[in-house]
Amino acid sequence: MLDIKFIRENTERVKQNTLDKGYKNVDIDRVIELDQERKALGQEIDSLRSRRNEIANSMKIAKSKPSSELIAEGKELKEKISALEDKYRHIDQDFMTILKSIPNILQDDVPIGEEGEDEVVKEWGKDITEKRFGSSMIGAEDHLDFANRKDWVDFERGTKVAGTKFYFLKGELALLENAIYQFALNKLLAKGFKFMTVPHMVNGNVATGTGFAPRASEQSDEYFIENQDLSLIATAEMSLTGYHADEILNEDDLPLFYAGYSPCYRKEAGTYGKHTRGLFRVHQFNKLEMYAFTLPEQSKDAHERILAVEEEIYQELGIPYRIINIASGDLGAPASKKYDIEYWSPVDGKYREITSCSNCTDYQARNLNIRVRRKNGDIEVLHTLNGTAVSLARCLVAFIENFQDGDDLLVPEVLKPYMGGKTRI
Repeated sequence: MLDIKFIRENTERVKQNTLDKGYKNVDIDRVIELDQERKALGQEIDSLRSRRNEIANSMKIAKSKPSSELIAEGKELKEKISALEDKYRHIDQDFMTILKSIPNILQDDVPIGEEGEDEVVKEWGKDITEKRFGSSMIGAEDHLDFANRKDWVDFERGTKVAGTKFYFLKGELALLENAIYQFALNKLLAKGFKFMTVPHMVNGNVATGTGFAPRASEQSDEYFIENQDLSLIATAEMSLTGYHADEILNEDDLPLFYAGYSPCYRKEAGTYGKHTRGLFRVHQFNKLEMYAFTLPEQSKDAHERILAVEEEIYQELGIPYRIINIASGDLGAPASKKYDIEYWSPVDGKYREITSCSNCTDYQARNLNIRVRRKNGDIEVLHTLNGTAVSLARCLVAFIENFQDGDDLLVPEVLKPYMGGKTRI
C-alpha cells in the first residue's frame, strides 16, 4: 500500500494515477477524511487516558478514601474511552480497506492506456522462425495436437483425477520440462541468485500483502483451504515476499536476489475468452521465479537486471520474442512498472505472453513491514521486484511450436546436456 503521508502531500497525483491504472471506484478524498478522523479520535483517546491515569495515580497515593466525584469521573472516563476505541476501530477498518485498494504509483516511462496499448521495447529472433516456416512465419502444428500425437500429455486423465485444465506430462515432454528448469536454474545460480524451495501455501496476511485478491473477492484467482487461514500459492512470488515480513534488513546486505521454484495454482478467474487451449492456461504448472529485495535507489537497475536474465534465457534457448512495457491500465495494483516477454507463435501468427517482471517499489514491503536500516541508523521501507525465469507449461507450448522438425522436436544446444545428449525427441 501507499504511505498515507505521500497521499496527503500528493493527492491530485494519486487520484490521476489511480484512474490511469483503471481503478475508477477508489475514493481518495474519503481515505484522507478517515485519516483525519482517526488522528482526531486518537488524540482525544490519549487525552482521556492521560486524565484516567492521573485519577488512578491520585487514588494510589491518597491516604484517605477517594471522593465519590473522582470515582464517578473514573467510571465515566472508562466508558467514554471504550466507546471511542470502538469508534476508532470501525473508522480504522474503513480507512485501511480504502488505503489497501489504492494502487502503486506508476513510473514516469509507463505508457498510459488500456490493455493492448503497450509499448514495444524490442524484438528478437524472428529471423529464426522465418527460416523454419518461411516468410509468413506461420505453419507450425498446434502444440496440443502435436503433444497428443506423441503421447506426451494427457488432459483426459488429468480431468478424471482433478478436474478440467489439469493434466499429466509424460515421457520426453516431461523430461524436456525438467531440462528447461535445470538449464534456467543453473543460469540463475551463475548470476548470483540464491536458490530456495518455498511453502506452497501462505496465510492471508502474506497473500493480501503481496497484492493478491483476498478470500472474499469474487475475482480471486487463488485456491483457499477451507476453515484455515491459508491459500495455495499462485506463484513463488507470494512466499518469497513473505520471507522477510516484519524484518529490518541491513543496508550492506542489499540487494538480495532469490530464485524460488514451485508449482503454481490458479483458478484463472476472469480469463474467459482469452487463449486457453492446452497447456497455455492451466490450473497447475511449475515455475522458476526470480525475486529481489533492494534499496529504493537500486530497484530500477535491478528491474533491468532481471529483464536481462529473462532475455538471456530465451535467446540461448532460441525462442523468438518481443519485450513490451505494459500500459498503465493493464498493471496490477502492486506494480509501478512491468515488462512482459512474449514469444512468437508460428501457429497463431502473433506474440503471446511467456514471462513478466515487475518493480513493485515499496508497495508490497510496506504491506508486510519489510524495512532496511541505513548506515546512519535511519529505517525506511525497501523495494521488492519479481520476474519469471521460466513458466514451464507456457515454455513447453513455445518449444513445441518453434522447434518442430517433421514428426520430432529439435533439442536446442543448451538443453542437450540435460536431455542425455539427444538432438531430437
